[in-house]
Amino acid sequence: MPLSAPHGCRKRKVYVVRCAIFAMAKGLISWAWLKKPYYIQARISYLRVKYLFFTWLAVFVGSWVVYVQYSSYMELCRGHQCKSTICDKYRKGVIDGSACSSLCEKDTLYLGKCLSTKPNNQVYTGSWGDLEGVVKCQMGDVLHYELGAEMEPRKEAALFDKPTKGTSVEKFKEMVFSHLKAKVGEQANLLDLASLVLSVADGNKDGHISLPEAKSAWALLQLNEVLLMIILQDKEHTPKLLGFCGDLYVTEKVQYTSLYGMSLPWLLELWIPSGLRRSMDQWFTPSWPRKAKISIGLLEFVEDVFHGTFGNFLMCDVSAANFGYNDKHDLKMVDMRRIVPEASLREAMRDRRCGEDGDCVFGADCRTSCDLTKRRCTPEVVQPNLAKACLALKDYLLRGAPSEIREELEKQLYSCMALKGTSDQMEMEHSLILNNLKTLLWKKISYTKDS
Repeated sequence: MPLSAPHGCRKRKVYVVRCAIFAMAKGLISWAWLKKPYYIQARISYLRVKYLFFTWLAVFVGSWVVYVQYSSYMELCRGHQCKSTICDKYRKGVIDGSACSSLCEKDTLYLGKCLSTKPNNQVYTGSWGDLEGVVKCQMGDVLHYELGAEMEPRKEAALFDKPTKGTSVEKFKEMVFSHLKAKVGEQANLLDLASLVLSVADGNKDGHISLPEAKSAWALLQLNEVLLMIILQDKEHTPKLLGFCGDLYVTEKVQYTSLYGMSLPWLLELWIPSGLRRSMDQWFTPSWPRKAKISIGLLEFVEDVFHGTFGNFLMCDVSAANFGYNDKHDLKMVDMRRIVPEASLREAMRDRRCGEDGDCVFGADCRTSCDLTKRRCTPEVVQPNLAKACLALKDYLLRGAPSEIREELEKQLYSCMALKGTSDQMEMEHSLILNNLKTLLWKKISYTKDS
């Protein structure tokens, strides 16, 4: 029979075990309490590092955005350089014009908000006494424009070098006549156009054209927009040419500077799909009767440049940003730099080499075809102005159109968009479609307050 421990000893062993277990538990609890502050401290350190990292990242990205925006602004907006160059030439007696004194001496012609989209073409809002206008200036060595996809000025040896000293008024008239003939082609009334140009060149209206005035006029005459403003100066939808100094000129201000759409920060523009962007643009438009009135104005402008008094002009960028309207919802052109004389375009395309139709494009919307046998572009444009205008107006007019005319309106717009070429046989159909569209729209809005 095995020996058993005394009863007292067994009690002591239980006590010892309990004490040991209590001591171990106490140690574990103490260790946990010691470890908890360390865990919390490590957690706080991690959060602090994370916070500092994201703060640094936000500062870095923000600084980069500010830098890019500032660099873009400084590159695009160089109005002070343009003014400095113009006024330096004016003070030296090289150039003169109706706006020179106000810009360079009296300081009554101010450059306001920068609207430039390209460094070579400076555009600013401006105020000239009581007049609100838009100031445009060319940042190039010379103002000779060639037909090209980007329509940037081609730099030459000197600025304001023509006409030269000693050129008579008669010789200057011959220069103007020859230049206009090359631009708009042979016209029966070309002398009348030359007279219009010379009347604009006389900036101070004293009946004489000085050499500095002639230099300014010659520089401006190289620009399609100025030439078109002179030709269409009596037309409702063309902004008025208010004044000039060298190649800087002031035009009438257009209150609303886009046919439709809204301006968004460039970062948002990067992330918005093009389809959604087009839909968003259509949300921010006037009421339908007002859109109809604006559209009628665009159709009337197409009439103005289609076989007008001094030849035919082609609209080579029919985008919404080039059309605006005033507070009465009358269409006003905002940018006419890509409206070019048909004669000039035909001549330029005839000399252009090509391998496919895609090589025969000027601007965004003036396309001809490629003659693969000759490897040359053909001179005839594929689409007339009216077809391009109807394409620009399709979504604009159909969205919100009254149900009773929607089907007929859509039918006429698609007929208009199907027009091809500028041949003589197309002229009757062109005129018929244009008049039908205007009549349909006028009938619907003629009895509304928006008309």
